[in-house]
Amino acid sequence: MEVTMSVRPPLPPFTKETAIQKVRMAEDAWNSRDPEKVSLAYTEDSKWRNRAEFPTGRQEIRGFLSQKWIREVEYRLIKELWVHSANRIAVRFAYEWRNQDGAWFRSLGNENWAFDSNGLMQSRHASINDLSITADDRLFKWPQGPRPVDHPGLSDLGL
Repeated sequence: MEVTMSVRPPLPPFTKETAIQKVRMAEDAWNSRDPEKVSLAYTEDSKWRNRAEFPTGRQEIRGFLSQKWIREVEYRLIKELWVHSANRIAVRFAYEWRNQDGAWFRSLGNENWAFDSNGLMQSRHASINDLSITADDRLFKWPQGPRPVDHPGLSDLGL
């Protein structure tokens, strides 16, 4: 069995600039809503805590994300660097989505990430709270996909 090693620059140790780049790359990937693409940023044995769920490994992560984006329709995400160290990054984030019944939500939270030397995420701990909003309260209205470069970030939006 052939084992291939993935490398996902930027690599640790992170500077402020490379941490910001890593955060934006993660945001763009999640906004693709492609579970396969997103899962490749994690180690084969990556461990997550996402709310009360604990997926482990790429296969479980792919399954988790597939179900997430079935439930969370029209998902749009913004992440912002909170702090970083050599191989760790903490972010705050917000995303907007609607459920199958058409009700809109803004989910807000924090994530703590740890990376291996190849730039793959070994662990992700997410704490998330959901806020019911109206369609008129939405702030993330760009076309589905990556957030446009000129779209305000969380701090600019007062979130």
